[in-house]
Amino acid sequence: MIFNRFKRNINLEKTIAEILKEHSFVISVAESCTGGLLSSRLTDISGSSDYIKANFVTYSNDAKKALLDVKDETLKIYGAVSEQCAREMSEGLYRKTKADIVIATTGIAGPTGATETKPVGLMYVGITNRYKSVVQEFKLNPKFDRIRMKQEFTQCALQMLLDALSEG
Repeated sequence: MIFNRFKRNINLEKTIAEILKEHSFVISVAESCTGGLLSSRLTDISGSSDYIKANFVTYSNDAKKALLDVKDETLKIYGAVSEQCAREMSEGLYRKTKADIVIATTGIAGPTGATETKPVGLMYVGITNRYKSVVQEFKLNPKFDRIRMKQEFTQCALQMLLDALSEG
């Protein structure tokens, strides 16, 4: 018997897919703290190849620099888990892939990796399109285990994406 630890409703992914298809938009994704889970959730919908252009897991700083043009200075001054890094990730992804909309995640899923100023559960999501680039900070319960944290991180990112798409 297969046991699913997380039972989830994929209506969020379906709604995002419908909007992307309706407007003939393509999306690209760059992930750090979500480790590919955001991309996985977006590709759980049949036909996702119609609207997904490129997805990157840029877990290391070297990958962020090489694939997304995140500046070395940004990483040294602010760190990988920062508003500045999330913005550079999404803007770099937008320039590289020329997708209609892009989303990038960076954060601390734990249980290790936290500092005094950057706790477990801290995540930044950047979304860029041709009109603007926005970054939102999320602070989740640091007591979530790593798997739950990644699930919650992707839920926050998908909701932010849906909100951005709904704004027009």
